This record gives sequence, C-alpha cells and structure tokens, in this order.
Amino acid sequence: MLKNLTFKQRIWLGHAWRWLVAIILVGFAIFPVLWVVSASFNPSNSLATAKLIPDNVGLDNYRYLLNTPEFPFLTWLWNSIKIATITTVLSVSITVLAAYPFSRLRFKGRETMLKLILLIQVFPGLLAMIAMFTLVTQFGAIIPALGLDTHAGLIMVYLGGAMGVNIWLMKGFFDTIPRDIDESAMVDGATHWQIFTQLLLPLMRPILVVIGLLTFIGTYGDFILARILLKSTEQYPLMVGLFIFTSGEFSKKWGAFAAGALIGALPIMTIYLLLQDQIVGGLTQGAVKG
Repeated sequence: MLKNLTFKQRIWLGHAWRWLVAIILVGFAIFPVLWVVSASFNPSNSLATAKLIPDNVGLDNYRYLLNTPEFPFLTWLWNSIKIATITTVLSVSITVLAAYPFSRLRFKGRETMLKLILLIQVFPGLLAMIAMFTLVTQFGAIIPALGLDTHAGLIMVYLGGAMGVNIWLMKGFFDTIPRDIDESAMVDGATHWQIFTQLLLPLMRPILVVIGLLTFIGTYGDFILARILLKSTEQYPLMVGLFIFTSGEFSKKWGAFAAGALIGALPIMTIYLLLQDQIVGGLTQGAVKG
C-alpha cells in the first residue's frame, strides 16, 4: 500500500505519525496537571468522583486553604522558600569553592577524595536517616540552634547530602575551561584567588544556575527529611504541611490539597521562566573567544 503513495503523501504520512505520537505524549504528561487544576476548583472535595470540567467551578478550596487558622499555609510556603533558598546559596558557594582545587590544583590524595565522594553517593540516602537523626539530636544538645525542629539543622543536613554530586558536576565544567586562561593570568601576576573570582567564576554562570536550580527543586520538594527532623506545625515546610493538612481520618481535603499544590508550584515555575535562557544556553557558551 505504501508503494502506491506519492513522495509528498509519504512525507505527509510521516509528519502525521510524528504529530500523533507528540500529541499522545503531551496529553499523557499534561493530563494529571489538568486533573489537579480541575480538582482545585471543584467544591465537591473529592478526586474519585471529580470531573475534568467540574459542574460548579468556584474558589472555595482556595479560601478554605488560606483562611484556616490551624493550617498556616502561607507560613509553610514561606518556610519552604526560605529553606530552599538558603540551602541553594550555601550549597552552590561551598561546591564551587570545593570543585576549583579538585580541577585546577594537584595535591596528594586528590583522586582518592574524588573517588570517595563518588562512592558515598552510591548508597541510598534512606540508609542514613537514623544516623542523620542521631547526629542532629547530638548537635542540638551542644548547639540548640542546629538541633531538631530547627530550620538550621535541616539545612545542615541538606548541605551534606547535595555537595557530592554537585562537586563532580562543577569539577567537570571546570575541566572544560582551557588552562591557558589560568597560565596567562599567572604570567601577568594574578593569584589563584584572582583567577578564580575574576576569570573563571564569570564563565561558570551556566553551571551555577543549573546546580542552583536542581538544588532548589530538590530541597523545596523534600518530604522525608523534613518530616523526620521537624516537629512543630510552625516549622513545617509546604510538603509536610500539606500532608498534615490532608491526614484527617474522616475528612480528606483533596480540593484544598490540589489548590495548595498549584500555589506551591508557582515558585518553581517562576524560577524556570526567569532562568530559562541560562538553562538552555550552552554550558561553555562564550567561554573562549578567538
């Protein structure tokens, strides 16, 4: 049958198949999002009997979410943003300072330390939950500000878990920058710190954005560690707060939960829109001119 088709018809058929597959994949990906959006505007407060287009569209779920005193949604949202932002800034700063000597300097034990960092990342994080809880508890006995039920203690744990993979990513990018830049600067009398801050760091902006974004998303969406280390309602981040919000035995507030999930997704969407040029741009774009 295909042999009887003309050249133009075969091209059209090929494009039609591509469009069909693309539409199916996009629909498969976007359907859960549309269902959550529909549930957030559905006053029936049920997911099992909900429709994609609800009969009575309203903002009751949003009003209930924002005006319920025993569930401080805005406080949870602010806690998540604060914890994720502080963790991202500290993690990126520490990672870039650690990756520079691994890439540019040669010292005894360098390769062994790199392999050890990679080996530690092989073990699942769930295996260290009890150890993390014990460490934070002991830290809290000495320094209460870093103990249980504190954002500082949670941030400290996040920093330890995120640096391993990020150091390898940052080192890999450092390795792609020609060493001629360092050597030329050293001939002119520049120190390692001047080379790092004035020459290399501006070239690192794409990878800094990528690592910062990944760290922010991973921290912002974390549930397990926050649930283990934080105890009071006022300290909860958004993910833990929404879980508590819907954990009633006889009332599952799925409509309000869907509304909270949509509001909680706004910071991530905003960051993607603001930094999409840096993410899409090549990591080495503009690194070397002529």
